[in-house]
Amino acid sequence: MMRMGIRTLKSAALALAVAFAAPQAMAQEVIGVTDDEILIGALGVLTGPLFRNGKTIYDGVETVYNEVNAAGGIHGRKLRYVREDDVCKPDQAVPAVKKLIYDHKVFLIHGGGCSNASLAAKPEIEKAGVPWVITASTAPQLTDPVNPMIFTTMLAGWMETAGQLQRVIDLGAKKIAIVAQHDAWGESRYTPLLDAFKAKGMEPVADEELSPEATDATPVALQLQAAGADAIITVLFPKAAAALLRDMYKIGYKPIVVGGSAIGDIKGLNDAIGIDGALAKFQSLFPTKSPLDPSEDVQKWKAAVAKYYPDDEFMVWHMFGIASGQFMVKALEDAGRDLTREKIAKVLATTSVPDPDTYAGPIACTPEDHQCYKSMAWFALKDGEQVQVGETHLSQ
Repeated sequence: MMRMGIRTLKSAALALAVAFAAPQAMAQEVIGVTDDEILIGALGVLTGPLFRNGKTIYDGVETVYNEVNAAGGIHGRKLRYVREDDVCKPDQAVPAVKKLIYDHKVFLIHGGGCSNASLAAKPEIEKAGVPWVITASTAPQLTDPVNPMIFTTMLAGWMETAGQLQRVIDLGAKKIAIVAQHDAWGESRYTPLLDAFKAKGMEPVADEELSPEATDATPVALQLQAAGADAIITVLFPKAAAALLRDMYKIGYKPIVVGGSAIGDIKGLNDAIGIDGALAKFQSLFPTKSPLDPSEDVQKWKAAVAKYYPDDEFMVWHMFGIASGQFMVKALEDAGRDLTREKIAKVLATTSVPDPDTYAGPIACTPEDHQCYKSMAWFALKDGEQVQVGETHLSQ
């Protein structure tokens, strides 16, 4: 009887020890989180024609993370950012995101550039239950309908094209044409653009298609000229946009042209065209303030980027990543030290940054709306520099 009692007591003590140890063991098992580190993954374009866009966005994000780490981290943990290249191609996005999830074992994903690639990666991210804050992809179906784990700090495609139409109207255009690429990325903007025309009781005077890889846009330029369009709304990637603007200029056709965020790097677009004056009547939207903004908020981040990435020229793409980085840091701070993927997703759903240092408007999520940003600034090339020339604010 005595031996049985001792054995029972030992068993009870062991069970009690296991019970007390369980919470600590569970905390250690949160994927991508250790006692002193949070591992965050970036999915986006790092090579190819658009590599500068992807690299500078993630340099902006990581500049925020580096500054946070230098100040001691978040609740005693440093942020580590790992990047994988989707080459802006759907067939490359899936292996890239799998590497982040299953090889690197990241806690969450903070990235996403080309919409076609992000749409291809989305099912894998959903299946794995990994929280995802999108930095640059604009396809509205990424966050609509709402997925409890997916959020964006980027304008949706429909917002861009609605803003483009409003912009050319504000600039005095009367005969407005469209030039669009009709892949998944393009369609996510093109159909809402037609809806925006209808809502205003208007129709485009011409509606032309151009391949994303087009190098000769002369036939399209001639069609637009024949239609008498005084303004062109482009739904294009940089390569096709450069061909269109170059070929319109070559035939002496100089309408107002407005572009979306995919061609927000106007200095880069000017370099690709290689003709002085081709962008004299061109404007493009971007979520950020101007990189030339003299405010302390912008200038401190310009200096921080120069500190960590001395070879980078500070541009709107950095500012894009900086604002998204501030949003992510705010959510991680609000979530506290006891992190899980489910908890950070719930916190993200109510996170708000009313005045991001580098954005044109607030970032604010709600449980019913994970499209967390809805403002845009307009830029043009003046004396060789990209400068802000206006703002537009939209609501769903």
